[in-house]
Amino acid sequence: MTHAAQVDTSAVPAGETQERNRPPLSRPMIAVGFLLIVLSYMVNAMDRQVFPPLLPNIREDYGFSLEQGGLLATNFTLGMALAGLPAGYLLDRFRRKTVLLVSIVIYSLGTMATPLATGFADMSAYRVVSGFGEGMQSAAIFAAMGAFFAHRRGLAFGVIGAGYSIGVFIAPLIGVRLMSTHGTWHSPFYVFGAAGLLIAAVSLFLVKTGLTETSVEKVVATKTYEHMPTSAYNRNTIALAVHSVVSGVAIYGFLGLYPTYLITSLHYSTEQAALAMSLLGFGGMTAIFGGWLGDRVNQRTLLIVSLLAVSAISVCIYETQAGVGVQCVFAFLMGAFGLGFIYPNTNSAIQRAVRPEQIGRASGLFVSSYYGPAAFSGLLFAALVDSFGWSQAGLLQVTVLPLLAVAALIFVRTSQFNNAVR
Repeated sequence: MTHAAQVDTSAVPAGETQERNRPPLSRPMIAVGFLLIVLSYMVNAMDRQVFPPLLPNIREDYGFSLEQGGLLATNFTLGMALAGLPAGYLLDRFRRKTVLLVSIVIYSLGTMATPLATGFADMSAYRVVSGFGEGMQSAAIFAAMGAFFAHRRGLAFGVIGAGYSIGVFIAPLIGVRLMSTHGTWHSPFYVFGAAGLLIAAVSLFLVKTGLTETSVEKVVATKTYEHMPTSAYNRNTIALAVHSVVSGVAIYGFLGLYPTYLITSLHYSTEQAALAMSLLGFGGMTAIFGGWLGDRVNQRTLLIVSLLAVSAISVCIYETQAGVGVQCVFAFLMGAFGLGFIYPNTNSAIQRAVRPEQIGRASGLFVSSYYGPAAFSGLLFAALVDSFGWSQAGLLQVTVLPLLAVAALIFVRTSQFNNAVR
């Protein structure tokens, strides 16, 4: 009887056997690990968004043109795009926790190297290296949490997105304050980079593999997926990737040069521009609600409505010449729809458009498609500003492009998602 009760693991893959033998995580350990992951993504956002409000000072020190400044403000996303597909490959073959920790170290060192640049070329390289680490981290986080929270993926991504938005909110305020205190724009990069290294060290001990290495096939083993395409690159993922490309160019072009627009066109002070940028991040904290909503309504419809809202808000930002208070309201709304609704729901929708075992590749596809073309969005925006002025440039890149993303989403069929009710 004892022999009959034993489990034969000879035909079970090694990774799955390890998962079965791993002791279950307590709720406090899950909470601590998830909190550290959210904090690491917050620092990721701080490293990204401390650059735009300091860009006028950086341009003055180095003599960069507006086009060069615009490219530097967004070219880190080139590194993120380059990391996307390789990260998807690594996540299918190595522990997600390992990929996560290595990625944090990479982007932290890239951030700390930025003030050491002697000119445009090496600063560009440091920004791309930082972005490469950020892209690896994004793919690792969303693959790991998409598996662990398979039934509440949208909400989990929303909480992570809210952490990112907190980083967007506090980075300009802290960055400008540190610059004023120390009399140089260098100090914020050193402080934020060191914060990332500290979180990586703490995560090594407190983020448990039971949280990061969960097999999504085990979580959703009771479902069947005959209604879904067998390939990870299908009609839905391609349409969502096109949407990601277009919306990434629109949103990151806006993020990269928004403070410069406020300072040079509306004549805001550096502190006022940093406040507006922070309100944009504050609006992104609605990602918790946006992700929760994405678990309960048709995600294609939710994304279309959010894109139309971004287009309408763009008209208000670039056409009304609003004062500081009203501009902060517009910034909050842009953050709510652009960061709080579009980002987490695009990410989770791509994972829902593939079978569970393909989530690593879906996560990599999202990172590459969203961040790749966005690397040149600041350069494109700056070129449009030089040719047409701020108002027309804003309408072309931040108003019209989201409408093209709406057209791509028309081809999405949510009935083929892995969470579709059959």
